[in-house]
Amino acid sequence: MATEDLTREITERTENDARELLVRAFFFACAALSIATTVGIIALLVFEAMKFFSVTAPLLGVEGQTVGVGEFLTGTTWQPAGGENFGVLPLVSGTLIVTIGAGAIAIPLGVATAMYLSEYATARARSILKPALEILAGVPTVVYGVFAVVYITPFLELFFPSIAFFNALSASIVVGIMIIPMVASISEDAMSAVPDELREAGYGMGATKFEVATGIVLPASASGIFSSFILGLSRAIGETMAVTLAMGGLANMYDLLDPASFLESGMTMTVAMIQLLFSDISGGGIAYRALFAVGLLLFVITLAMNVLSDLFTRRYREEYR
Repeated sequence: MATEDLTREITERTENDARELLVRAFFFACAALSIATTVGIIALLVFEAMKFFSVTAPLLGVEGQTVGVGEFLTGTTWQPAGGENFGVLPLVSGTLIVTIGAGAIAIPLGVATAMYLSEYATARARSILKPALEILAGVPTVVYGVFAVVYITPFLELFFPSIAFFNALSASIVVGIMIIPMVASISEDAMSAVPDELREAGYGMGATKFEVATGIVLPASASGIFSSFILGLSRAIGETMAVTLAMGGLANMYDLLDPASFLESGMTMTVAMIQLLFSDISGGGIAYRALFAVGLLLFVITLAMNVLSDLFTRRYREEYR
């Protein structure tokens, strides 16, 4: 009997090890697939963008029209039709003005919402409001774009009669509404992670709830809140459909220091990519290659923002035991 029990135990252990190895191999394959997909996207962007620039196109044997890096990065006119002008600054300015406007709306409202959920809301209110925020984040972006055109822009016309039908202000508002759930959810998680001992110490010193929330909880969770800002703004930079419907598709060089610029129509980098993709362009033409150049620049911008977020989080992260 002892021999049979030992044999059975060895068999079961072998089967468990085999299943464990299979599960480990499956999860490794999933992780490897994710990394390979990311690397493939980056490689495609870099390879196709190199065909667009005059510096690197000859290395790949590309013939025909190319664009200089300086001309692309500093040009103030975007007219890809006919291969005339490929200055990306109007697209960058359009992306920045929407991002700035959306951040001005989403950051204060998102932090205020997070502070209410973390410090003031009852358990019942939190159980209702937190899922409601997540539902708001799941609304399709095209619905937000239609909402901006049908409701937000006509409402803005009451205060700004000269506003264009497609304008940056409407796009900024709707994108700001879109990223509020992300900012609020991540900020609320960061605030909830602050130990109650810190709050109790503040109350013991005679501080009010507002003073504890703004003077203790907010600074202690600053790294997580800042990360929510960066992630939210990255979402705003990459938004396409809502901005297309609300802002239009006219490449306009914005003056970021002039508030009146928000009343004009314009084009973001993502909208320009959509227009290039669905326009009547040849597969190997310069306008087609410009699509990847703009995409590569957009990728570099969002990557830099996420690296900045990671560095800030590591520098100011508070660890409690």
